[in-house]
Amino acid sequence: MVYTPEQVFGLWRDITLGLIDRGWTLSTMESCTSGLVASLVTDTEGASAVLKGAYVTYCNAAKVKNGVPAAVIDAHGVYSVETAEAMARACRASYGADIGVGVTGTLGRVDPENPDSVSGEVFFAVSTGEKVYSRAVTLPSVDSRRAAKLQVAGEIGALLRDAVMRR
Repeated sequence: MVYTPEQVFGLWRDITLGLIDRGWTLSTMESCTSGLVASLVTDTEGASAVLKGAYVTYCNAAKVKNGVPAAVIDAHGVYSVETAEAMARACRASYGADIGVGVTGTLGRVDPENPDSVSGEVFFAVSTGEKVYSRAVTLPSVDSRRAAKLQVAGEIGALLRDAVMRR
């Protein structure tokens, strides 16, 4: 699915309001989205009750420094479901949040520091402590990096809504 910006903004507004209603908190560890998911949460009034904190971990060392086991990256690569899951678990634990979101991937050119990268391939996960839901997606062709980030935010929001919010 290709998300319009309005769909992404509306989705995250609904998620944020749902989190507020439930009294649940959220944290993120974002790489390729560079903090966009956390920003979308804070676009809704009252988000301070929801967002416990966020990491932008654009390089491998930042992921490890903030709780992702280096062994996970070494075994599976930084661009993997396993790394996204470790990111979601790490930020959730670090901030003591009810939900953690982790996202890693390549939006543009291949990453010279990580030769296993594939342009347009993104991995993300949502951790509730009880369970971790994860996905890998190949992004549709879009006009800009900002548009690609919005597509990823839409995919993450859909997973969070469908796997966690509808319980």
